[in-house]
Amino acid sequence: MAGTYTHLNLDRVADAAPGNGFGERWEARVARTDLGAEQVGVSHFRLHPGKRSPFVHRHREAEEVYVILRGSGWVKLGEEVRAVSELDAIRVAPALPRAFEAGPDGLEFIAFGPHHADGEAVADDWVS
Repeated sequence: MAGTYTHLNLDRVADAAPGNGFGERWEARVARTDLGAEQVGVSHFRLHPGKRSPFVHRHREAEEVYVILRGSGWVKLGEEVRAVSELDAIRVAPALPRAFEAGPDGLEFIAFGPHHADGEAVADDWVS
């Protein structure tokens, strides 16, 4: 059974946000490597109260699902902004730009998707 699974607490994954200059906005724990995952990406985010994602992004091929764990806020999907709250699941097609904004209690969510190094930032004043 060795090598057939990995059990990991996401709080033990290093927070990538401070090293990338985004620590004032969120915590970002990108767990794929720590999990030893070969085909799927998993990231855990804690967006600080009233803050927006540091960037808008999209993918060439990777469809993503976001699951809101705690808090509330908004997700920007293309030009549409929708309210989100606990246990909402949002599936996003690859090419659609997306970003989040936390409400007054913050916004904690997990992102899942196939591992493709195909993400790209999208210029959008919404996150400035």
